[in-house]
Amino acid sequence: MTREQQIKTEAPAELAQRLTEGLQRERIVPRFVDSYVVEHGRHALQVHASLYRDLLELLRREALLAVTARALEITYAEPLPAGRAKPRPISRKDGAAFRRKFLAALTRQQKWSAGDALDFQTDLQMYEDLLARNSSARRSRKPFEAASHPFVDRCAFVLDSSFLEKARVAASRALNELENLAGHVTGSVLHGGERAPARQKL
Repeated sequence: MTREQQIKTEAPAELAQRLTEGLQRERIVPRFVDSYVVEHGRHALQVHASLYRDLLELLRREALLAVTARALEITYAEPLPAGRAKPRPISRKDGAAFRRKFLAALTRQQKWSAGDALDFQTDLQMYEDLLARNSSARRSRKPFEAASHPFVDRCAFVLDSSFLEKARVAASRALNELENLAGHVTGSVLHGGERAPARQKL
């Protein structure tokens, strides 16, 4: 099997698995919430254990949406091996097939029902549409500046709607980590690099 064929058949499931593993291993969401609580003295967010767990679950889902959107964006644009031909970005048809296989693998890994999978895909499409319309989401930002990104807006509202701007800045820092993770893992899967993504300091 050529590298090009391997990417089309095996990479979608591997990417889904490694993104999920990376989110768990790097603990980006719990660190994001815990550092926000300490930095802004919002200890009430952690008082009720069940509510705190629910909060983390909601934010983990948003994190998975963010890394998925970024990973697919990279996959569509990345020049891929093409046998003896010059590397080229994935075709529209192959990109659609990659996306279907990736989302099917993610559904199996997360043990989602058909309804859960459809909800995730609907939210993912919303993420992608907003990002496509807002190219400024890619520019570099100052540490105190909030990103214009659906992850930032949705997480800030869920995390602490009464301190929205502070929550948006904190969510922007988490977004940087998520996009670093997505970039490292996706490049590694597509080009056969090392398995373990290194955490990048911001």
